[in-house]
Amino acid sequence: MSDVGSVSTPGAAVSRPGAAVFRPGAAKIAKVLLFFTSLVPLVLLVHGARTNNLGANPAETIQLTTGHWAFRFLLLTLTITPVRRLTGWNIVIRYRRMLGLFAFFYACCHFAAYWAFDLNFAIGAMLGDVAKRPFITMGFAAFLSMAPLALTSTKGWIRRLGRNWTRLHRLIYVSGVCAAIHFAWKVKVFAGAPVRYALAVVLLLGFRVFWVLLKDRRARALKSAL
Repeated sequence: MSDVGSVSTPGAAVSRPGAAVFRPGAAKIAKVLLFFTSLVPLVLLVHGARTNNLGANPAETIQLTTGHWAFRFLLLTLTITPVRRLTGWNIVIRYRRMLGLFAFFYACCHFAAYWAFDLNFAIGAMLGDVAKRPFITMGFAAFLSMAPLALTSTKGWIRRLGRNWTRLHRLIYVSGVCAAIHFAWKVKVFAGAPVRYALAVVLLLGFRVFWVLLKDRRARALKSAL
């Protein structure tokens, strides 16, 4: 799973003069550290469950924590493209897929916790919830839109899908918008964390619109100069 900025080769050479140079060994170590760091929220949840230290409502704690981390990793995935374009650090693309997969992983944990604790794995009740409760609808839409991105995040799928891979992975924008709406409607108070998350989505998607318009403006200026 990845954000769609371009289908660049991970670890490509730095495109901007003066941008930091990352050694291959350091990049691999950073990737391993990122992997284990990303597992920390899950480890803390498991430890809290084993020690009965998840508060008065452990089920709600698990649902909220996994939901928050799914959204955070989704935002981090969306952040990779702006960072690469603003700094020229193409190396950060190496970490985009991992961040996206962890976003989906925690989204799966979030959905599983809701389905297990609230509905006792009843398929009919889950489908009814999706149809009747708008915030569940938005959350389910975010989850479903992330699934094909996770499944097609490998190099093999990139080769098979070609240009269609880029089009498909624009679904991450849908995931971000749906997740923001899901969170806001869930708490029913558009203040605090829901506002911060929604603002982050707006800024990250707005950057992409700005970048496209800027490229178009530069292309037209170059064409007129010729």
